[in-house]
Amino acid sequence: MKEQGEETISNRSANRPFESILEASVTRRRILQGGIGLAATAFLGAPLAREAGIDLAGVAQAVGPGFAAITPSYDDTVRVPSGYTATPFYFWGDPVSDGPAWKPDASNTAFDQSQQAGMHADGMTYFPLDGSDWGLLVMNHEYTDDGILHPDGTEPWTADKVQKSQNAHGVSVIEVKKVAGAWTIVRPSSFARRVTANSPIRVAGPAAGSNLLKTAADPTGTTVLGTANNCANGYTPWSTYLACEENFNGYFSHDGDISDFEDRYGLAPGGFGYRWHEFDERWSVADHPNEANRFGWVVEVDPLNPFSMPVKRTALGRFKHEGATVTIADNGKVVVYSGDDERFEYIYKFVSSGTYNPGDRVGNRNLLDSGTLYAARFNADGSGSWLPLVYGRNGLDAGNGFASQAAVLTYARAAADVVGATPMDRPEWITVHPVTQEAYCALTNNTRRTEDDVDAANPRPDNSLGHIVRWREAGGDSSATSFDWDVFVLAGDPALGDPDKAGNINGSLFGSPDGLWFDHNGLLWIQTDISSTSVGEGDYVNLGNNQMLAADTETGEVRRFLTGPVGCEVTGVTTTPDGTTMWVNIQHPGEGPENLDPENPLEFSSWPDGPTGGRPRSGTVLITNNDGGVIGT
Repeated sequence: MKEQGEETISNRSANRPFESILEASVTRRRILQGGIGLAATAFLGAPLAREAGIDLAGVAQAVGPGFAAITPSYDDTVRVPSGYTATPFYFWGDPVSDGPAWKPDASNTAFDQSQQAGMHADGMTYFPLDGSDWGLLVMNHEYTDDGILHPDGTEPWTADKVQKSQNAHGVSVIEVKKVAGAWTIVRPSSFARRVTANSPIRVAGPAAGSNLLKTAADPTGTTVLGTANNCANGYTPWSTYLACEENFNGYFSHDGDISDFEDRYGLAPGGFGYRWHEFDERWSVADHPNEANRFGWVVEVDPLNPFSMPVKRTALGRFKHEGATVTIADNGKVVVYSGDDERFEYIYKFVSSGTYNPGDRVGNRNLLDSGTLYAARFNADGSGSWLPLVYGRNGLDAGNGFASQAAVLTYARAAADVVGATPMDRPEWITVHPVTQEAYCALTNNTRRTEDDVDAANPRPDNSLGHIVRWREAGGDSSATSFDWDVFVLAGDPALGDPDKAGNINGSLFGSPDGLWFDHNGLLWIQTDISSTSVGEGDYVNLGNNQMLAADTETGEVRRFLTGPVGCEVTGVTTTPDGTTMWVNIQHPGEGPENLDPENPLEFSSWPDGPTGGRPRSGTVLITNNDGGVIGT
């Protein structure tokens, strides 16, 4: 995710955990001195695990990285270890099916863009059609750099440019197939489609039809046009894709008085400068006060049915969703973990009311519409609680401004404030170990945390380098309301000298962890999002371009697997079920201190096409093991 916007003092949560600063500082010293976190098979230590009722007998042997780590890179290319090959695959402007081809001068029209790959690919999932040789690749397109999206940049600004920008957002579904040993994109394809910022999307769950979501164009509050700023993703056991709306506030201009609840989401005059409101008035809060309430949700897309309408699942809450990771509890409940990616925001969990039926895809479709949303509290003693966000409980009532469960979910940030959740250092992707069911969350960074703000789960002031926390639900039950946690790793570089910057990495150094994903073999993949203005400077001088690493969660060993081109973020990863093919997304190559100059688009990067190929393009690379084996092991 490209970090966009800055929270103000007023929209930042004021919550502090209940433990004292003294307790937190003691815990902080323990984490900084103790090295990598506890082994996955003995998260609490074996004796304590047995006392807590955790069965360790069925835990699989650890899977460790099986490749030689590569060195940091400042080159304008993608690098992978010896024995692996990274191949360009699908990029901004490529047709999803039999639509118009990419034009290197970016002169494709707004309509063309609606049939082509969007800009800045992020979260991604492979859905098998026939095992590991034929499937659908589904991915998000988070945002646009309008300086390179349009052939003449942003001036003059026009309605056509707004529409093209909107059509460069959303989701791509493409059909992929291995033919004679080589992967190709199937064109034409009956599955392929684009979901954009103008596509009709149904609203479901407790907030559907509420007065908070009704507009003049949609007086029922049940159909939204579009999805935007889709960052990380999720996927369900019933083979649907979850696109997660993150920095939605940046698309709206709010020039009038703002309520406390609206202020928690950072609505502001002009937004982040996308300027959609200048030619599409629904992005002006003054003209359409409820339109912003219709964004910030998780959107479910059915890739197997190209004619189906996507659905915004409001039971999962409205905030800056960084992913929606699904697991099934032992009791059959569907559990969805999400981070709210902003400084001092929260980690959430949804537990469904209904139970998952592996043999009933149709019956599973509405499981995400009814259940309980929780926010996490991390205590200094390594325990934690899931705090229910339920209307009428724990102060979530009219006295605190909540008139209904729809209001609690629409203003989930404010609800989490009231119940006392723990403010975290930018909660990003969450992933769940396929065997142990431990959950891991990347906390990218938070340079605004002071010595007075540190707590057990966020133990460093001026946390520029980030860390990863993990937790195990009570009794190994993903639907439980309590958990135990530790810090898996503190990112950093011992050469910096400062103990708050050194970290405790065992192996390849990294900073600003963002994407996290477990493959089918239990290898933890870590992707980084160091700001393009920071690479090679200050705390990041030894870390190079953004990268992807693999970690052994038992030993804590980390090895660098991939480095990206200049100015990029490495984000989005998926493999075929057999693990022999991997896709990774490279976002915003060449992005510098400002958006690229349209008069000189190659100033920072010419990836992937090279100096004669036109503008830098975000997109997807395909990675294979030269011996045909499983990636990473």
